[in-house]
Amino acid sequence: MADRYYVVREDILPEALQKTIQAKEMLASGKATTVHEAVDRAGLSRSAFYKYKDGIYELNEMTQERIVTIAMDLEHRAGVLSSVLGLIAAKEGNVLTMNQSIPLQGYANVVLSVDVSQVAGDASDLIEALKGQSGVRKAAIIGRG
Repeated sequence: MADRYYVVREDILPEALQKTIQAKEMLASGKATTVHEAVDRAGLSRSAFYKYKDGIYELNEMTQERIVTIAMDLEHRAGVLSSVLGLIAAKEGNVLTMNQSIPLQGYANVVLSVDVSQVAGDASDLIEALKGQSGVRKAAIIGRG
């Protein structure tokens, strides 16, 4: 069965859904830095937040899903790719695809497609963080979709 969507006025939503929206807004704006802090401020349980967070969005938020293609040159060392993926996850990015070349002259080219719709700030902030990561020689956005 295909997903079905509805437009519903906020005041008739159950309280848990309204508080989920509040918690997501706090996280997106930086007013809360962790899920624990956001749900605590909103007066919501973490389990309710995780139950509803991927199913409720403001109408304009639905159109803001952003996918960027990032190209990087990574040192051929144990743990470099893992730390890059960890950084992206910590910034709330979601890796959709990944291609890596065979390392030549100590570096491998890695191209990632990343959903950055949940990343706080602009995708360029993520690129700057990647450039500062140990083992990353170059990082750039090469496409948006």
